[in-house]
Amino acid sequence: MTSKHHRLAVILGALVALGPLSIDMYLPAFLELGRDLRADAGSVQLTLASYFVAMAIGQALYGPLADRHGRKLPLYAGLVIFIAASVGCALATTIEMLIAMRFVQALGGCAGMVIARAVVRDCFDERESARVYALLMLVMGLAPILAPMLGGWLVIHQGWRSIFWCLSGFAALNLISVALLLPESLAAEKRLRHDLAMVFRVYGALLGDRHFMRFALSSGLIMAGMFAYVAGSPYVFMDVYGVEPEGYGLLFGINAAGLIIASQINGRLVMRVDRVRLLRAALTVAAIAGLVLLGTAVSGTGGFPGILAPLFVFISSLGFILPVAAALAMTPHGRNAGSASAMIGTLQFMLGAAAGTLVGAFHDGTARPLALIIALCGCGALAALLLGRPPAKGRR
Repeated sequence: MTSKHHRLAVILGALVALGPLSIDMYLPAFLELGRDLRADAGSVQLTLASYFVAMAIGQALYGPLADRHGRKLPLYAGLVIFIAASVGCALATTIEMLIAMRFVQALGGCAGMVIARAVVRDCFDERESARVYALLMLVMGLAPILAPMLGGWLVIHQGWRSIFWCLSGFAALNLISVALLLPESLAAEKRLRHDLAMVFRVYGALLGDRHFMRFALSSGLIMAGMFAYVAGSPYVFMDVYGVEPEGYGLLFGINAAGLIIASQINGRLVMRVDRVRLLRAALTVAAIAGLVLLGTAVSGTGGFPGILAPLFVFISSLGFILPVAAALAMTPHGRNAGSASAMIGTLQFMLGAAAGTLVGAFHDGTARPLALIIALCGCGALAALLLGRPPAKGRR
């Protein structure tokens, strides 16, 4: 890869990082903002669920827009919306206002996630795409390492509202970099002029494409497990096991580091190993880790370390799963790359919203609800890959 491609990966990684930053940076603030806004644990977790729902809706919209109008114009719109909503979050006076502003914030922030994947598909073939996705995960992976630690420090020294002021500033820097440094990757003659009916037909075709759905569902279910971890870990770590906000940020960062290391190993393996076999092996590891986590949470075996170890394995496995699943799903859909990228993201965040909501709904002061949802997501992702395999040629 050339230096130009590395620069492109940094810009796209910063855009994609808006998502995890907006999620991970305020996790250490859950207890404080709950006290400040007089909200219970379930209501605070709704600020995450509303974000996930808006991410699902917004990505379905940005995909066709990116295929019709090019990649940069929808990015400009999304970043402006994100900046305004982040300011609204910082000024929220009730939990209901914060939930609403988080919804709008996600509608803006998801533009970067959709369009970054589409730009990679515009510029690279399948093997190179998997490598670039791995590089993107390295860049954006710094977010979940640094964000909770920075968020924990800000909560202690500046209060939870400062987190959203920081997010608005980072988005403004992204807007400047897109305007000055990101080239338009979709030529005017390649843009699609779909009307609304055609958009629905494209999405319908993707949903009916067994090859696409096999990998998109595997990716979506494994991400749902990740979102369950994001929604449930602040209370499990800080409430159940008494971890301080800064300590929570450190533990969250360790898990994120595992994901980054795995993604970089994957970037080398994907050039030499069959990608479907690699994905199957990684999903098997994730499913086993989820079941072990459920066993330790129910039995109490190993205490807090017994929770942390399988969680680390599960989160790290995403570094293998997500880049490969995205490349395999999108490769046949170059003409509709924006819509295919949007469908992947929509599935991820719809399932993530459901997983996060369930963790909050079943909150019982233990790690059991979190462990159960993660185990179900890991096993479901493996089942989607195995059961979605098309029949062998010559068989019906």
